[in-house]
Amino acid sequence: MKVTRFEDLEIWQEARELCKFIKSITSKPPFSKDFRFSDQIRDSSGSVMDNIAEGFERGGNKEFTQFLSISKGSCGETRSQGYRAFDYEYITQEELDECINRTVILGVKISNLMEYLRNSDFKGSKFH
Repeated sequence: MKVTRFEDLEIWQEARELCKFIKSITSKPPFSKDFRFSDQIRDSSGSVMDNIAEGFERGGNKEFTQFLSISKGSCGETRSQGYRAFDYEYITQEELDECINRTVILGVKISNLMEYLRNSDFKGSKFH
């Protein structure tokens, strides 16, 4: 199957769901009152989906892989910030567990796509 739009990528769809989850947990007090921290974790989760989109739109596999690497880093940053939010008592254990689960699974899927692109003979504007 040839992917022609970043919206069709499962990893982008999951990154979008991660953003919505982060928005929901940061919208409740006391997290919502810590403007700087809530903005920071929203930005890092947004960076996951945005870098997938930007890399895809750049056209080549090598550039896409670079942006996926940035996206994976932002995924880890979001997970780390989830621990901090828990330590600050902004989120519950259940919310932390969901944050960890979403970011770990997404990080693995991003890594898998990066590996696929590195090993692919197809170097065109989109991949199969």
